[in-house]
Amino acid sequence: MDNDHKEIESNERRNFFKLFGSSAFTAAVVAGAAGTLWSEEAAAQTAIEENEREKAADHIMTIATAYILGASRSYPILQLDLKENIQNATNGKVYVKLAPGGQLGAGGALAQKVQTGTIQAAQHSLSNFAPFASTVDLINMPYFCGSNQRFTNLVTSEAWKKEVHPKVEASGFKALFYVVIDPRVVAVRKGGNAVITPSDLAGVKFRVPGSKMLQQYYRLVGANPTPIAWGETPSAIKQGVADALDPSVGALYVFGFKDILSHVTFTQAVPDSQVYSCNLEWFNSLPADVQEAIEFASEITAQQNLAKVPAARAYAMSELTKSGVEFHSLSQDQLAEWKETGGYQHPDWDVFKKELAGSLDAFSKLEEAASTQGRYYVHDA
Repeated sequence: MDNDHKEIESNERRNFFKLFGSSAFTAAVVAGAAGTLWSEEAAAQTAIEENEREKAADHIMTIATAYILGASRSYPILQLDLKENIQNATNGKVYVKLAPGGQLGAGGALAQKVQTGTIQAAQHSLSNFAPFASTVDLINMPYFCGSNQRFTNLVTSEAWKKEVHPKVEASGFKALFYVVIDPRVVAVRKGGNAVITPSDLAGVKFRVPGSKMLQQYYRLVGANPTPIAWGETPSAIKQGVADALDPSVGALYVFGFKDILSHVTFTQAVPDSQVYSCNLEWFNSLPADVQEAIEFASEITAQQNLAKVPAARAYAMSELTKSGVEFHSLSQDQLAEWKETGGYQHPDWDVFKKELAGSLDAFSKLEEAASTQGRYYVHDA
């Protein structure tokens, strides 16, 4: 049995590199996702199908992401689904070339490539959108739209489309759809204690990204915010330079933190959210029927994403639990204490509300949108 397994792995590797070497990278990743790389015949058939689709298409659309294709099992980025949906909804008029796994960059680098038209579309965090449309950074305001449902209510609302999308489009982007991952959590390094109340964060060196809002939030709830670049974070957690960090559970699993954590608490303060953005000029150059089809494909994929969230979370939690990580969900009273201590109702946040939304009145419209159940339901941890 072991020899059979090794032979399949060897065939998969050989067929992947054969496709990759013949410039059929998308065919290689599609075959890999379908689990057909082990068979030379099946891999070759995939390459033929992809080649035919590309030749028959009127438009080529490169979509880049920071995640490998298999990541959707625990981090529902659904890039293969988006490719399929766009190709099918446009009736083959658009062929999608995938560039997964950070091969064209990640985060802000991908946003910049979309803006300049180097590529047609990409996945990146909403925070990476903020330099181009600062209003988007409102999502980092604690308890404003931290839960999945409030975030979904907000970004699918008319208020968001009216207030935010014109600013995004003025910078040369079209938002295809927003990706729900899960709220950020409080994750403590091995040897640390569970964090249940804000007082448990006293003296804790908390790794934060460059966001001024996240730094202010962790100060308010009693931690010691410690800005550390994402690439340096695993070693910082291992060495005790930082005691805790706050990505979503799916991100903790995907980025290999499972063996260096002890406790994870669902505080639901801020979403760990993503967006697929598209170059606006390229999109506007397409025929109207193709534009509508891409929008419909994006809508289909958005609904698939919402349905996938609890399954992806369950897988990531299961894998982290195997490594000894303990999970803590908070009661309504416990959550209320976090909101009371650091939530967006504090006067400390007014400067951000005015700066990012334009006025307190504009912010209140977005607040109402986040609080109003929209068309879509999504599960919360």
